[in-house]
Order: sequence, then structure tokens, then C-alpha cells
Amino acid sequence: MIHPKKTRVATQMEIRLLKRLTGLSRSALNKTREILGAPAQGLDNPTVSQPEGNNATAAGADKPPRKRKRKASGKQARGPLIVPAGEHNVTRKQIGRSALKVLDKLHEAGHSAFLVGGGVRDALVGLKPKDFDVATDASPETIRALFRNSRIIGRRFRLVHVVYGREIIEVATFRAAHSKGEGGEVGKAGRIVRDNVFGSIEEDAYRRDFSVNALYYNIADDSVVDYVGGLADLEAGVFRLIGDPVTRCEEDPVRVLRAVRLAAKLEFSIDKTTLSAMEQVRGELKATPPPRLFEEVLKLFQGGYALRSFHAVREQDLLRYLFPLLDKRLKEGDDNLVSMLDAALSNTDRRVAQGKPITPAYLLAFMMWPDIEEQARADCAAGMSINDAIMAASDSVLSTQLRVISIPRRFSGPMKEIWQMQPRLERLKGGRALRLMEDRRFRAAYDFLCLRATIDERLQASAKWWTRVQTLDEEQRIEAASGRPVVNDIWPDKLGQRGAGASNDDADDDSDDSFDEPGEGAARGAAQSSGVKAASDKPPRKRRRRRRRKPAGDKGAAGSGSSGPAAD
Repeated sequence: MIHPKKTRVATQMEIRLLKRLTGLSRSALNKTREILGAPAQGLDNPTVSQPEGNNATAAGADKPPRKRKRKASGKQARGPLIVPAGEHNVTRKQIGRSALKVLDKLHEAGHSAFLVGGGVRDALVGLKPKDFDVATDASPETIRALFRNSRIIGRRFRLVHVVYGREIIEVATFRAAHSKGEGGEVGKAGRIVRDNVFGSIEEDAYRRDFSVNALYYNIADDSVVDYVGGLADLEAGVFRLIGDPVTRCEEDPVRVLRAVRLAAKLEFSIDKTTLSAMEQVRGELKATPPPRLFEEVLKLFQGGYALRSFHAVREQDLLRYLFPLLDKRLKEGDDNLVSMLDAALSNTDRRVAQGKPITPAYLLAFMMWPDIEEQARADCAAGMSINDAIMAASDSVLSTQLRVISIPRRFSGPMKEIWQMQPRLERLKGGRALRLMEDRRFRAAYDFLCLRATIDERLQASAKWWTRVQTLDEEQRIEAASGRPVVNDIWPDKLGQRGAGASNDDADDDSDDSFDEPGEGAARGAAQSSGVKAASDKPPRKRRRRRRRKPAGDKGAAGSGSSGPAAD
């Protein structure tokens, strides 16, 4: 007769072993049961274990999901729709090496491990996946203990970053609705303040934003799991919010921008109820922190579909929440500006497709250039030098823009340099012009000038010259630089007032202060107007070096190394 206590111990051991063997073949599981003295059972689909922690939800965890083949009708039946390996486009070869390491290690440790989100979505529609997010039943603390190269981040939404060099794999624990535990909190406007209620994989699927982003690739058996009808929406080419659209948009207004961006990327339509909710909630973008909006701007214009994204943002009247000054100009009907922006965005998409590097500074400089040019021209007409005028306009326009989206200095600095080089590329001749080619921002500033020339005929000759001179050798460059075409009638400063009638020699006058360092030209002009010789004409005054006086006191005491006063 078997002792009851021993039977209980054996059952507990069986449960623990089977939990760690989740995802293995049926024969391996049956063999384990035979060793433990239990009858073999058919387990077509192992259960997904629940996340660890006090607030884990256990409902429905013991029922394995039913595996069903995808139906042609595309309608979502009750329970999860599981597409087995070989009947979908997602394979291990498409997943990055680092993401595979994380998935395999979690699975080997006895945890459920799923690739989720954009990586699965893009692979299913035939695109190359770039983002690899992992969802698991392990708690953040367990994940941190499992990966030494990881760190827990976030207070509103706690997750783990597993770091492999420059690559970061984001690992999140299955979440439940924020109203089901103490880890969730919603603000007055309906925005989620904290979202740290752990739950099951099904609950995690229903709390995600869009149906096409709630598809899970199971590393255990290479199947794709769909709880919310995302596969049907992918086939229909529709973006749809999960749950009540208005509530989901109020939880995070940035979802409005995300829907427009992803629909433009995949060339999908947006569900009518989702679109209606976006129109109701888009005003909440004004209260979104500028750094978050800047992140969305980068995703909009650096993914290789910048032109489609820009027109989609304008179509949904969202540009005013990102670039209010630019939006105002476009609504006034500036067709030339639209043409220049389209050319810049198309050029960016082409470089992304060719695998060439791009910088946000270039596109952001275009977005703000019309206002900077207008303000700088007004300052030049008032008597300010062109260099100082562009610097003042840059500071003013950037100050207005930074209230909406946060632009880091590593981008705003190059933007200012690109703007400052425009009149130099238009006017300078000889050696001063050739020295511009040594500037680190020359290539970006040159591309900027060429795009300006597409809508301003006055710049076309200068842009063609800069294109040709880059193909010449050094001697030919020097010869070509002396007679290059210049543009003097764009900026209404003292050189511009001479107009098109000024000779090319005037543009190479070294005494002209149009291109002094910021503030230097204004200071020289003020000195000359008062009858005082400019300070730059005077030889530098020699500074007299003053010797430091030694402290009074006994020399012997001072030399003894004592830090206190000398003894009597």
C-alpha cells in the first residue's frame, strides 16, 4: 500500500517536472508520466503557465488552447486561434539572434516565451521584422535573475531590457487589465498612470492596442496564437483598436499617431469606429510630454515610409500637434513648400531603401526652415547681419517648437549649422567657398541647398555649380571657384541690397561682415558708427602675469607641511 504522504510528494514532483517540460513532444511527456507512475495522456497543446507574483490571475490557466486551422472566412471563433508551424510566414530564421537567445533561455528555464507585436505582424505580411518584443509569464525579478545582462526599467510599466551590445530586447510580463489589481492606476482624463497588474496570456492580448499587434509566436512549437482576431484584420488590411476605441485612445493618446503611422507603413485602412475615436481624442495630444512626441516623430519619418506618413498625418489633421508653425503655412496653401517637403521626404525614403544613413536633423531642419527664413529676412531688412539674423531666427523658432516636441541638442546643433551655411553656399567665392567643402555639415547643407533650388530658380545655378565642383580635381576647383555664380538678392542685408546688379567680385570682398561669427559683425558696426576704430584692427593687448603672493607667517612653519597657522 502506497503511503498518502508519498503519493502527495510524487504528485507535486510531477507537476513541477511537467511545468518545466512545457512545449516538448507528446512522447516525451508520456514517458515522464510512465516513469512517475501516472497514466499517459494526450497533450496536443501544453498549458501556458501563469506569471509569478501575488497579483497573478489564475483564471483559465488549466485549460489548454484549442488548436484550429485558419478559416477562409477570417472570422474569429471562441477561444484562441492557433496556426501551427508551416501554415504561416513566421520562422526562426526571421528572428534576430539576440531575441532567439532570450526566447530559448526563458523556455529552457520552464517559462512561456512568445514573440509579440510588430515583429510577428511584419513577418506575417511579408516584411522584414525589425522590432523584437518578448512576452512571458516570468515576473520582472525572475527575468532579471535569469539574465545578468539585463535591467528592470519603468515605473508606469515595469519591464526588463536585456542588453546585447547596442541591441536591446524588451521583455514584458503578461499583463491583465489595470482594474484587476493594485498595480494599475488611471488618471482623471482616462490616461493610464500605472500598468503593473500581471495576468495570463489571454488577458495580455486583450490589453494591447491594435488587433494586428496582439499576435503571439510561440517559441515552444513555432505556432502563432491569436486571441483578438488579428489574423483576420491582417487579411482584410484593417487597423482596429481592441475593446472600446474611445477608452483605448484616452488611455494613451499617442495611439492616435501610432495608428496613422502603422496604417501608412502597411498601406492599411483604419476601422471606422477607430477613426471616429481618434478624431474625438486627438486634442489630448497637447498634454502629451514633448519627449514622447519626439519619439513618434522619429518613427514617422525614419522608417522608410516618411512621405506616406506625412500625408497621412496631414489628412487626419495631426500635424498641428507636431509642427504647428508648419501646419499653419501649409493650410494657407503654400504649394512650393509642399513640393520641397515631398522632395525631402522622398529622398529620405530612398536613402533608407538603399541602406544609407539618415539623420533626423536634416528633415527637422526642413520642417522649420520657412519660418526661420522669413524671420531672418525681416531682421536683415532691419539692419542685422545675415549671420546674426539666422542665429536669432533659429533660437526663436526652436524655442516655439520645443514647447511641442523635444529636440535634443545633438540634433538641434546640426540643424543650426545647416541653416547658417545656406547664405555662405549662395554667396562665397574663391578659397572661402572651397573651404566650405571641408566643413562636417557640408554634405547635409549642400543637399538642403539643392532641394531649395527645386522651388527657387535663383538658386539653381549655384546648386549646379556646387554639384559640378565636387567632381573636379584641386587645380580645377581653384580655377572654377574664382568665377562661380553667386546669389545676392535673397537676403535683404547690405550685400543683398546691391541686388543682382552687384558684380561677382563684390561677393568675395573680405571686408564684408556678412559672414562673421555671431555678434561680431554687429559689434564692429557699432564701433565704426561711433567713430572708434574696430577692436579687431588693434594688436592684441598683452596680459601681465601676476605672481601669487605667499601668505604671511614663519617660513619654517610654512615649509614644514603644516596646514594650520604657524606656532609662536
